[in-house]
Amino acid sequence: MTDFKAKYINPFTDYGFKRLFGEEPNKDLLLDFLNELLKDQEGEIKEISYLPNERLPITKGDRKAIFDLYCTNEKGEKFIVELQKTKQKYFKDRTLYYSTFPIQEQAIVGNDWDFELKNVYTIAILDFVFDEDKNEPEKFRYDVKLSDIETHKIFYEKLTFIYLEMPKFNLTENELKTKYQKWLFILKNLNKLERIPVELKESIFLKLFETAEIAKLNKDEFRQYQESLNAYRDIKNSIDTAWEEGREEGREEGEKKKQIEIARGMKMDALSIELITKYTGLSISEIEKLDD
Repeated sequence: MTDFKAKYINPFTDYGFKRLFGEEPNKDLLLDFLNELLKDQEGEIKEISYLPNERLPITKGDRKAIFDLYCTNEKGEKFIVELQKTKQKYFKDRTLYYSTFPIQEQAIVGNDWDFELKNVYTIAILDFVFDEDKNEPEKFRYDVKLSDIETHKIFYEKLTFIYLEMPKFNLTENELKTKYQKWLFILKNLNKLERIPVELKESIFLKLFETAEIAKLNKDEFRQYQESLNAYRDIKNSIDTAWEEGREEGREEGEKKKQIEIARGMKMDALSIELITKYTGLSISEIEKLDD
């Protein structure tokens, strides 16, 4: 596999993504990315702070959420950043569910709260294309807000979902014109690059390349990355194959059977239930019933 000889880490691995964007010393990388992604509607974000990525249920028996990245800015607005490596049948449902946590957290106890909310952004970086979007090969970004069906006018501004279907982003390094395009190019191609393209020799990107260089990982970091990379390959190959076979069978029953087979294997490998639900779409109760 080429990744073992790669110069830079794969940002679509759990370790790679969190090393680049989820650690305090690299907070400026995430801040710059968010500013390029959201500047047309958000303006400049001056500061971000990381929040705990595990959100507990509001009441006993509810399901908790574990975000890839969760942060807030100086205005108290919330940002969920999710990296989704493999296709999941109810992924849109999951992003909607996740958005309810930063909404509920804004509730103020007492009689003085007037229900005013801060903006909530859910950003999903996808390593796949939704089936319903395959007939739009040029459109890789989807900005979603609550809108009126008849007039198409935005009805509510403060809840935003952004989906980036990265397989559709096909600009080469010589075609990159904006910083936003450069960020997307790096996300898609980082682990395939053998050198830093001239177009990307800006200070923020030079820091990213330095952070991502595999040769600079210590022994423990390298081990963690290799484990994450192996898990990424195994899960992606298994689930991609299962979805393809499920579509060929053309039956919900076939897809569910494959999901169960994958979940059983992941459970045998001692992966967490939260991770298994994330990749298979099965419920916690369904997974707990599986035989080891």
